[in-house]
Amino acid sequence: MDRFEAMRTLVAAIDGGSLSAASRKLGIPLPTVSRRVADLETHLRVQLVVRTSRKLLLTEAGRSYVASCRQILDELDDAERLATGEYRTPRGQLTITAPVMFGRIHVEPVILEFLKAYPDIAIQLTLADYVVDIVENRIDLAVRIGSLPDSGLIVTRLGSIGWITCASPAYLAARGVPESPRHLSAHDCIGFERLHADSIWTFDGVDGPQQVAVSPRFSVNTADGAIDAALAGAGIIRVLSYQVAAAVAGGLLVKVLEPFDTPPLPVQMVYHGQRVMPLKLRAFLDFAVPRLKARLER
Repeated sequence: MDRFEAMRTLVAAIDGGSLSAASRKLGIPLPTVSRRVADLETHLRVQLVVRTSRKLLLTEAGRSYVASCRQILDELDDAERLATGEYRTPRGQLTITAPVMFGRIHVEPVILEFLKAYPDIAIQLTLADYVVDIVENRIDLAVRIGSLPDSGLIVTRLGSIGWITCASPAYLAARGVPESPRHLSAHDCIGFERLHADSIWTFDGVDGPQQVAVSPRFSVNTADGAIDAALAGAGIIRVLSYQVAAAVAGGLLVKVLEPFDTPPLPVQMVYHGQRVMPLKLRAFLDFAVPRLKARLER
C-alpha cells in the first residue's frame, strides 16, 4: 500500500462527500478508491469512515487522522514545490475564489494581465457567492466582501464598497422618488434572492440601523437579473455599488435614499499563512493588490 496515495484518496473522498466523488476527482476506478480506504483502515486497525447511503461520515478516530493527513500532504506538497523550483521562481498553479460579479468585473481582468506577465503560472478562478473554505478546498487566495470572522488567515485590505438603492429614470419619473426608507412600501421593489429571501433591506437611521420589510414584485437569484429588471423600469433595487457603477455613471440608473446609506463594507484578500510563501503567490499579491486597490478607488 502506498500510504501517501491512500491518504490523498481518503481526503478526496471526505472533501467530495463520497467514494465516487474521489474517483471522479482523482481519475481512478471506484473499486481502487474503496480498496485504498479499506487498506488504510486495515493498516491502522481502526474504522475511519462510516458509509451511509448518501455520504461518508468520519468517526472520531477518522477526524483526527484526516486532520493529520492534511498536514502531512501539505508538507509533502511543499517539499515537491521546493524540489521543482517553485520557491526559486514564480511558477505553478494558483487557485483563487471571489464573489461572482466582483470577480468578473474586477478580479478576472487583473488575472488576465498577470498571466501575460507570468507565463509559467496558471490560475484557476472559482466565482461563487458563498464562502468557500480555502483550507478545506486547498484554495490559495480568496477575495471576500464584508467583515471576516477571527481566523488564522492572513488578510490584506483592498478597499471598500457600499450598498446603494437605485432605479431607472423612467421608473422614478412615473412613480416618484422615495424620500425615506418607509416610503418603499408604496413602490415596486426588485429582490435579489441568493440563499434566502431578500425581504429585509437595512438602512442607516438616526438611531442606528433601520430595517425595512419589502415585498418584491419581482425577485431573481442573480445580481445581473435584478439589475436588468431595474434597467427595464421594473422597480427599485438595492445592490452593492460596484455592481451598478457603470449604469449609475452612465445615467441609466439613479441613486435614491443616499442619506440612509449604510457604512461601506471592507473588501479583503485572504490566504493562509505558510512557513515559506511560494513565489507564485507572492508574485500575484505584489501584482494584484495595487491594481485592485486602484480599481476600487475609481
